[in-house]
Amino acid sequence: MNPQEPPDGSWKHDGVRVVPAGSLDANTAQTPGMDRKAAINFARVGAQKLWAGTVHIHPDAKTGAHHHGPLESVIYIVSGRARMRWGERLEFTAEAGPGDFIYVPPFVPHQEINASATEVLSCVLCRSDGQAVAVNLDIEPVEKPESVHWVDPTHPAPGSPNP
Repeated sequence: MNPQEPPDGSWKHDGVRVVPAGSLDANTAQTPGMDRKAAINFARVGAQKLWAGTVHIHPDAKTGAHHHGPLESVIYIVSGRARMRWGERLEFTAEAGPGDFIYVPPFVPHQEINASATEVLSCVLCRSDGQAVAVNLDIEPVEKPESVHWVDPTHPAPGSPNP
């Protein structure tokens, strides 16, 4: 027996998990402008140190300025165009398209934007913990949230209290 294997052989049911595309969990906070589905989290597979899922963001959706505390985030762009703004005054900007990865370090003030007025932005999102940490910042966004905000537990509406 492998010394790392559980003595009861539970790896058969508690080992590798495959979450089929058609079984993602839409029982997450949903708001107009986005569709978030969880694939990997504690409730679905027992993940202790990460969250992963998909996010589909409607055209022109924008967040307010915020950061995610000590969490690291990785966003993989499946389709569409993302614009990220970051910095003390959101003075830096970069865009990403299909196949690109975006890394957001802990505590970095940022704003996510669907850079297209007509195309849905589809992404895979991974966080270094299952917590929904979002700290709203009193920074005037360079690109003001308008039409539809990208709002969910980790992207509260601008002006809302921090969790």
